Amino acid sequence: MSDRSNLEKLKDITQYRVLKETYIEEMNSQGVILEHVKSGARIFLMSNDDDNKVFCIGFRTPPEDSSGLPHILEHSVLEGSEKFPVKDPFVELVKGSLNTFLNAMTYPDKTVYPVASCNDKDFRNLMDVYMDGVLHPRIYREPKIFLQEGWHYEMESPEDNLTINGVVYNEMKGAFSSPESVLDRYTRAVLFPDNSYANESGGDPAFIPELTYEQFIRFHQTYYHPANSYIYLYGDMDMEENLRWLDEQYLSRYDRKDCPVDSSIPLQKPFTEPVQREITYSVTPEEGTEKKTYLSVNTVVGTDLDPKLYVAFQILEYALISAPAAPLKQALIDAGLGEDIMGGYESGILQPYFSVIAKNADKEQKAEFLIAVKGTLRRLADQGIDRKSLLAGLNYYEFRYREADYGSAPKGLMYGLWSMDSWLYDGDPLMHLEYQETFDFLKQAVDQGYFEGLIRQYLLDNPHEAVILVTPEPGKTEREDEQLANMLAERKASMTPEAIEAVVRGTRELREYQEEPSSQEDLEKIPMLGREDISRQGAQLQYTVKEEAGVTVLHTDLFTSGIGYLKILFNTDRVPVEDLPYVGLLKAVLGYVDTEQHTYGDLSSEIFLNSGGLDFSVTSFVDLENRGQFTGAFVVNAKVLYEKLDFVFHTVTEILTRSKLDNEKRLGEILDEVRSRSRMRLDDSAHAAAVSRASSYFSPTSAFNEMVGGIGYYHFLEDVAKRYGSEPGYRKELIAKLKETIGRLFTADNLLVGYTADQEGYAVLRRELGDFKASLPAGDQARYPFAFEPGNRNEGFMTASQVNYVARCGSFAGSGYAYTGALKVLKVIMNYEYLWSNLRVKGGAYGCMSSVGASMEGYFVSYRDPNLANTNAVYEGIPEYLRNFSIEERDMTKYVIGTISDIDAPMSPAVRGSRSVSAYLSHVTDEMIQKEREEVLDVTQEDIRGLAGIIQAVLDTGALCVVGNGQKIREDEALFKNIQNLYH
Repeated sequence: MSDRSNLEKLKDITQYRVLKETYIEEMNSQGVILEHVKSGARIFLMSNDDDNKVFCIGFRTPPEDSSGLPHILEHSVLEGSEKFPVKDPFVELVKGSLNTFLNAMTYPDKTVYPVASCNDKDFRNLMDVYMDGVLHPRIYREPKIFLQEGWHYEMESPEDNLTINGVVYNEMKGAFSSPESVLDRYTRAVLFPDNSYANESGGDPAFIPELTYEQFIRFHQTYYHPANSYIYLYGDMDMEENLRWLDEQYLSRYDRKDCPVDSSIPLQKPFTEPVQREITYSVTPEEGTEKKTYLSVNTVVGTDLDPKLYVAFQILEYALISAPAAPLKQALIDAGLGEDIMGGYESGILQPYFSVIAKNADKEQKAEFLIAVKGTLRRLADQGIDRKSLLAGLNYYEFRYREADYGSAPKGLMYGLWSMDSWLYDGDPLMHLEYQETFDFLKQAVDQGYFEGLIRQYLLDNPHEAVILVTPEPGKTEREDEQLANMLAERKASMTPEAIEAVVRGTRELREYQEEPSSQEDLEKIPMLGREDISRQGAQLQYTVKEEAGVTVLHTDLFTSGIGYLKILFNTDRVPVEDLPYVGLLKAVLGYVDTEQHTYGDLSSEIFLNSGGLDFSVTSFVDLENRGQFTGAFVVNAKVLYEKLDFVFHTVTEILTRSKLDNEKRLGEILDEVRSRSRMRLDDSAHAAAVSRASSYFSPTSAFNEMVGGIGYYHFLEDVAKRYGSEPGYRKELIAKLKETIGRLFTADNLLVGYTADQEGYAVLRRELGDFKASLPAGDQARYPFAFEPGNRNEGFMTASQVNYVARCGSFAGSGYAYTGALKVLKVIMNYEYLWSNLRVKGGAYGCMSSVGASMEGYFVSYRDPNLANTNAVYEGIPEYLRNFSIEERDMTKYVIGTISDIDAPMSPAVRGSRSVSAYLSHVTDEMIQKEREEVLDVTQEDIRGLAGIIQAVLDTGALCVVGNGQKIREDEALFKNIQNLYH
């Protein structure tokens, strides 16, 4: 729909009323806002030449309480519908569609169901299943969907203890295990006590069991009507055809006058004075409570319907808190008020708010904290914010808005979510998409006191404020578990034998329902492509190996809109194995300390004024030609307009060779922050941490990754931070070690460069690279081969979490088996059939993941899992499942298509460049990629059965690691060789 004639066609569809049409210059798209006349459905179209098409239907779903109704319904409506009566159409689509995105998300005030695909036929199939799911779900005929996804009482026999299980119930037990999540949820409840934001849309585990099936059904009847819906279409498609289809198949069946609710969210009445509240979070008894409190001040900032505020407070977040030397953050650190300063602008709800959070403080510091925050803000408002910092923040966000690179998420999806930040509140969906005028205004406003005025108006003279403390409570998880167990024991004791038998019968019937497969007839109602619809030609690698000034350059020649994506890699084999954790620490130190030319604050501003960002990482690339070998690399990542490439090279030289590490105070601040952020990452990705740790028992690559970024690295940080604070002599020792590591690593003879740009961009690189190489020291060329002691440690890491992350890992190297593309198909079978059915559907875990790769290493892991030993037993059952694997050929094809969907996922230029570097260092060739693709496309059931031996070899490795609930780990202690607290 790229020309006027297509718009005229839309006006000819009398079932819709065109409310607005405009060209959106920022997205090179034609935007049209419509209304479906009969049903009242809101429609927003963005038509352009992007073949990664996006569809989303969303509903405004303000929660009425904290029972998790919107969240449980989000899970449940994709568990079958009138047209597609199978148990889990969502999983069937994951298995058998070419989707580039497929999910559903619950927010504090809305529930959205987005899909994306580059294939027209597949895209229509996805739309059909999702529309039927949300409007005509099977929940009305099958209450067991509610029991499975929400909550239910469980007893296998009358003698068993009464327990509670359910997917969302366990998911939210996991979500509320981190103090950051506790603070986030409680902040909205305190700031908005009189509207729906006071309630937890995801569900509070304490209240989820109060939800009834009748309330569940009534919520769908109330909110899932087209008149309460927001439908979004994006990309290169026939919009007229899709609109006619939506009307004929779905919307014409509804009348707007039958919508039973006005779901609009009332504004919270402003506070007349700030409020103060306190809540606790759980820590293990061994962790103690000193310096474990979160101090926060949170202030409501207008509404999401102000496009200037929407961007301006993102800039203020950078200038006040996020930038390395942000004045508000620095003032709190200098005053000893917290070891890590976080917070910022929380939008995406009707009334956004701005938070300042001091993590790892003491409760008694509350008054000092408030004085420091308000005093610093008053000084900035009166004396002015650093102009360069504001302009750097503006440039950073404008670069992000323009680049629109969201990793694996289609940019069309992100545009749709942006539009909801105004559309949901009866504003124009274009409000935040047409951003250029806002940026132009804000650039002028920097010199007009605008940002200082925002501080005064919203952060100083605004009584709609909440001071919230989140304090540690040792053993809280154990006490809550005990209270729940006692409550359930009392409930069971009060039940009649008939009531107990009813629970046992309900448990059995739910299990039978879960184990009974959908009929083949119903499964065949889910539309899918055939193998013949898929190209047999795999995507070719796009890089060329070149040499410039004696440096190997991997050039990925792509159109990048004038942005160069640069990677500079330094091989970590220049560093002795015992010093590798310091390489991990360097990625957090460099760029955050002064250099000879700049303070670290000024350095950050310079970077964002002149580029799209510069960061450091440490990673590894497994060598597929030489088993057991890998390349470890310290990587400099930058994105920059071609004409600014010289700036990046000069800045990288400055950071790598002229950073000043002798400021002991600054280094201590960095240690505190990096330890805090590393712990947050462990909390958020405990499943990945468990896999990395278990794999490190046998895999050199994973052992390296553990040393520079896993649980082992976190324990290194704990030790370093403790010694740094208590042993004055250790400080100079640490500084000397970092300097020594820099001297070994960043040398002219240890360079590999990856660059993604077109020929014009590459010409600039060729011109600049020689000078960059010459700016680095020569180096002594000493190499230190990586060595480690393999052996299963099988650890249980106890945390205050209420759930578990259970990882079983291993290798089939030396087993006599070869890698085959069939293992990629097995991943889909595991994740959405065997593991999904046994761990999620029956076991109540929120998630499950697996992979067995060309490295001959594999893993199986659960996510937010109430079980432990039972989960390990499920892993043990995989080989037997595979030996007896037998399905219809249509289902086999479905798994193939689901596998290709993952292989053929669209990649941004930056991702393509990263793929080139990885392929080069891992020795992946086009021939290997093509062979794997053909093995996927031609896979048979016999091939899958033949994988049983590979999986048995992986399991026989016997590597197990669990991060999770201390009581559960102790109950199953026979599985472990070592049990310890994750956090010391």
